Amino acid sequence: MGVFIIIGEPDAHEHSATRAAQYMSMILGMSLANFTILHVAVGLIGIGSGLVVLAGLILRKRLDVWTNLFLATTIATSVTGFFFLFERLLPSHIVGLLSLAVLGLALFARGARHLEGPWLRAFAISSCVALYLNAFVLIAQLFNKVPALKAMAPTQSESPFVLAEGGLLLLFGTLGTIAARKAASKVALTA
Repeated sequence: MGVFIIIGEPDAHEHSATRAAQYMSMILGMSLANFTILHVAVGLIGIGSGLVVLAGLILRKRLDVWTNLFLATTIATSVTGFFFLFERLLPSHIVGLLSLAVLGLALFARGARHLEGPWLRAFAISSCVALYLNAFVLIAQLFNKVPALKAMAPTQSESPFVLAEGGLLLLFGTLGTIAARKAASKVALTA
């Protein structure tokens, strides 16, 4: 579900961060900082490999290694987002659940249905949605964590944030539509 370091994480609650660090070291044997770095790195790999997969879908190229990397890292990103200590359901968790749902569809279309018939189109759409959700959270986190961006949109309801997320939606809507149309042409992907 995206590169999410928890949207809306309460910065003022240091005791929460301490509890989270203790939790991470107990469960995973790593500090909260190291786990966060791992989570972000996996998410960025997911976005990068997802862009390659999306380009492959548009160009009608089967990119199995890149697809495996995209699916594995994007699933890992969504799952690890739930390892951060939280007291209530956050928007990032909802995005993570949505991402896991569409990734489940992508896995089913690819594995059980072998991208045959309408399943290639289902794979193209679900992969694009998962990639979009990952990128959506990346932008939200950039506006939440990078001081210059946070100053431009402190509540993430200001124009710069809305324009960035709206532009991202437009970009992925366009690319996803192209990929879905190519998939609907019923021509098999080439190696």
